[in-house]
Amino acid sequence: MGIIIGVGLACAIGLLASRFGVDRDLSFYPVVAMIVASYYVLFALMGAPTEVVAVELLIGAMFLVAAAWGFARSLWLVVGALALHGLLDIGHGSIIDNPGVPAWWPAFCSTYDVTAAAYLAWRITTRRIRARRSLPEVLAIA
Repeated sequence: MGIIIGVGLACAIGLLASRFGVDRDLSFYPVVAMIVASYYVLFALMGAPTEVVAVELLIGAMFLVAAAWGFARSLWLVVGALALHGLLDIGHGSIIDNPGVPAWWPAFCSTYDVTAAAYLAWRITTRRIRARRSLPEVLAIA
């Protein structure tokens, strides 16, 4: 069930964001990636030892940096971050013992992440949104 809901929700959010122009702002998908990266920290805060919280913070920080870098440089980095987070979801339980993670979460989140990455890649390759900023936009960020 988590797989079906993950795919459905990622498609619904992507399609609605496209339909109403929300994803014309190049910050939309990086913010989605940042939010996705924060959930394991939340789960750790709900019931894991401090060491697990620290590990989840470190991993989450790496995805936050990747999303921010993708916003500044190229949305292809955000595609990669979302897809990589989907892979992390699949193996997370065998790497980190975080008792706060719901049993259904890895299936849901991995399919959401991979579907969102695929949708963003499709939007970029069909030129519906730009992957890179113009030079004046990059200079304005710096």
